[in-house]
Amino acid sequence: MHGIFFEKDHNDVNAPLNEYQDRLAASRRRLSAHQRTHIVCGNLRLAIIAAGIASAILALRGALPAWWVVVPAAAFAVVGIIHGRLLTRIDRERRVARYYERGIERVEDRWAANRDTCDGRAFGEQHAYARDLDLFGPASLFHRLNCARTAAGERTLAGWLSVGAPLGEVHARQQAVAELSAMLDFREDVAVLAEAAEVVDSDRLLSWAARPVASSSAAPLLFAACAFLTAALALAAYEGVVPWVAPAASLFMEVVVVYAWKRLQPAASGLDLAVRDLGDLAGLLHRIESTRFTSPWLCARQAALASGGLAASPAIAQLRQLTSLHDSTTHNLLFAPFTQALLIPPQLVMAIGRWHRSYAPSLAAWMHAAGEIEAAASLASYAFERPSDPFPSVVDGDARFEARDLGHPLLSDGVSVRNDIALGGTLPHVLIVSGSNMSGKSTLLRAVGSNIVLALAGAPVRASSMRLSLLTIGATLRVDDSLQEQRSRFYAEILKIRSIVDLSRSRPPVMFLFDEILHGTNSHDRKAGAEAIVRALVTHDAIGLVTTHDLALARMVSELGALAANVHFEDRLEDGRMVFDYRMRAGVVEHSNALALMRAVGLDL
Repeated sequence: MHGIFFEKDHNDVNAPLNEYQDRLAASRRRLSAHQRTHIVCGNLRLAIIAAGIASAILALRGALPAWWVVVPAAAFAVVGIIHGRLLTRIDRERRVARYYERGIERVEDRWAANRDTCDGRAFGEQHAYARDLDLFGPASLFHRLNCARTAAGERTLAGWLSVGAPLGEVHARQQAVAELSAMLDFREDVAVLAEAAEVVDSDRLLSWAARPVASSSAAPLLFAACAFLTAALALAAYEGVVPWVAPAASLFMEVVVVYAWKRLQPAASGLDLAVRDLGDLAGLLHRIESTRFTSPWLCARQAALASGGLAASPAIAQLRQLTSLHDSTTHNLLFAPFTQALLIPPQLVMAIGRWHRSYAPSLAAWMHAAGEIEAAASLASYAFERPSDPFPSVVDGDARFEARDLGHPLLSDGVSVRNDIALGGTLPHVLIVSGSNMSGKSTLLRAVGSNIVLALAGAPVRASSMRLSLLTIGATLRVDDSLQEQRSRFYAEILKIRSIVDLSRSRPPVMFLFDEILHGTNSHDRKAGAEAIVRALVTHDAIGLVTTHDLALARMVSELGALAANVHFEDRLEDGRMVFDYRMRAGVVEHSNALALMRAVGLDL
């Protein structure tokens, strides 16, 4: 099977910034206009209240007919509805502005300071190489990519960065991301609708959906009969046919019946806390359902938003209506006594229970599909914001990694220095990277690992071109000792290396990234151990890079033959300062800068 490669427009790298700035300016103009109208509506409501008070006074004095009081009341209600809708538009416009402000921060490489975006630190706690490659946490790859606003979307994106997808899924996601990258209006709507505070916490809605709900076909009829009896007795008492004790006794009977059926109450309890505004969720799902997609991956997620012949958004809208009615009949002080007497809230609870039985099993699938589209939209935003970054060609076969002008995805163009790298096939399987401190060795390893993560998630990569096979990453860039576990750094490192060697016995092949391998032991043991480890990995079709300060390890190449090659990074001293060009060169480094750096910080040598 051949890899898929998508061409992108490399011409105008400023186009994303210009587009975001134009849209932000338009959003702020709309917001300003809405706020002016908001002030007018507020003043108008005060004027109507004053007019209402004046009308009431004049009506009481007989100067105006009593029905005139209805006019300001009706006007107040109409203006209130208009004002409420205006406040909704203001809230949405603020979300739109925030969306483009975040986009501009990303394009201008100011995103790391953004604390409004989830950095995903919780996702990397138990991950094998997340700390090595800065996948999660502040200023991480997840932090840079994440545009998702729901818990489902963030969890999906984290999963894609944590585990590489199968080959067919990678190709399908590439098509989806390429399609979404051109759909800025859609991505804006998804982000803005998902940003509603309670939709973000979608896990609470899923928790409610997972609760067991009791059912009964007799309860609705029983409640209806009790409500009818109470209403009939109250009317009869009003007409003097029966004493008032009769409807009172009926109300007491209702309390007993409702208490007996209180096990039905969990169907609604907690829903107002899980989602205060199900309308935003319905709007989000409707936006996805109503959009015309062409890529099979997006069409499949869209098709998942249906259950039992009813699409997800109408079902959520139905739940919203039931929940809204339940809230208004329970908490409205004016109507609550009457609705409670007629047992309307318990009836609505049972209606919510029927909704739960019909649709709760599908809710997790709906949220997962929406979360996947949110994750794809995050990668699409990254693709849009970096138009010169191509989609890689991901292929079948033995381990390989070939990249031209490879850079680190978290470094800006003004800082990043690109290098070519090729491993696997007829080329060397291992590069022994020597060089002095701060010369760029560790950054190279992280650039390789981070771009593999991007490639196997379905995203563009930071290179002018890239071709790779499916790979599993094994990295030792950050290894810590543990006083509690009585482990030295060296012991922790060899345990991690052992797990990588074990991993290399399975598929996909391993890309190993060893930074300063075995530097906690003497040079003789280090060379023998490193050579044995690398040979074992290469035997299992692994490829990788090994950085070292110990030039004895560079002689490993003579033992491994064509399977390995030496490369290095250099530095030079200019006017008493260490200068690095971060360019990878063939061969072994010929000098070290350790003593110069020690002198530079003031150590007397």
